[in-house]
Amino acid sequence: MMYLGLSVSKGVQQIPSEVTLMRHCYHLPGLIAASLLLVPQEGFAVRPQFSKSDPRVAPFSDKGPVGLTVNNELLKAFNAHFDWRQGQATEEAKSSEVPPTGIAARKPVFGGACKTCPWGALGEIVQRMMRPYGYDVQMCYNCNRSDAPRIVSEGRVPPPYEPDPVVSATLAPPNKPGLGPVDFGATALKFLVDAYRGAGVYAREKPRINLRLIANIQDPSYVLVAVKKETGITGLAQIKQKRWPIRVYVAGIGGEIADSVLGYYGISRESIKAAGGHIGNSAGDRNNFDVVIGGGGIMTTAPEWSVWSEISQQFELTFVELPPELLVQLSKEMGQDLGLIPTGLYRGIDHPIRTVVRTGTVIYGRADMPDDFAYAVAKAIDEQQEQLQWSHLQFSYNIHNVWKANEVPLHPGAARYYKEMGYMK
Repeated sequence: MMYLGLSVSKGVQQIPSEVTLMRHCYHLPGLIAASLLLVPQEGFAVRPQFSKSDPRVAPFSDKGPVGLTVNNELLKAFNAHFDWRQGQATEEAKSSEVPPTGIAARKPVFGGACKTCPWGALGEIVQRMMRPYGYDVQMCYNCNRSDAPRIVSEGRVPPPYEPDPVVSATLAPPNKPGLGPVDFGATALKFLVDAYRGAGVYAREKPRINLRLIANIQDPSYVLVAVKKETGITGLAQIKQKRWPIRVYVAGIGGEIADSVLGYYGISRESIKAAGGHIGNSAGDRNNFDVVIGGGGIMTTAPEWSVWSEISQQFELTFVELPPELLVQLSKEMGQDLGLIPTGLYRGIDHPIRTVVRTGTVIYGRADMPDDFAYAVAKAIDEQQEQLQWSHLQFSYNIHNVWKANEVPLHPGAARYYKEMGYMK
């Protein structure tokens, strides 16, 4: 049983144990109100003298007073006040709860990357495109790298936030709290195709056959190979012939590219080290290299590609054209196309250079995505193509291949839209 005694003009008084204000006695206003309840007022009956036979009155001490007077009207008001306070607290708790996400809640979660990365930049464009259709797309800024297709395929919640060592927190911010499973996202065409096949970096995993294409947005990038002019290197074959202790910098998106290019000339990481050279992609390697190999797009601040802008400005580079046989090999290995590096893409490129090019960045989801939503995404992107051109990246829309991603199936909802528009039969 709970006890409370208050000193008023009549001495120590007792509070009936049934009074609900006991639940709130830790509030100072409650104590004040309690004292008011116990002040004798004319017209109210006086409670009988305390008796152990009447447990409704709890004594403060064994000597207890003669009784108390209860103002019932004030008691009702007091209880009504705390009922209101409790209701307000409940409403405040509800309002502080994070609203649900997901397609059904019209708050689908998009798996992207940092704001200047191709997948994050395209994600924010899709976010704007979907607003007129009543969808508030929620961005995941760290659903990236090779994990991107895994996150979408399995419907994972966004991974815990970790500061990006390359990009500031402004451009790679923490995600909003309470994001649910990722519904759709953006990734490189190669990652989507390899994840669907169970190939490449996903070779040890089951094929993710539940992945579906919504739109393939053009976003060109190129295989790039360059040497410092001061080295006197004119072709990579010289490296093996002369067994130079070269330093190779793997730049941008290109670890496997470097291995394939060097392998064509019979050069391996082991042979480079054996000759006293080095191969790596650390910050230190950026300034101490003889040969640089990797992938890059237009001159931009995207962290995958900005390195090419920086080193081409900092050093005198000669960009190397690879042999046709090697380009065909790379094209097959990477599932990409043969193309040209345009003149002026970077400082030091003074003529078109034949190379292997990537065809685009894909918007994709799962087979269980509602048809109406996939249709809405395909429609929103098509009807607002002009938003693509205002990015810091070179996004474009091509009606002839927006619905193609090798053997990855097109989502039925998106297919319905493209057929209605006559883009596909």
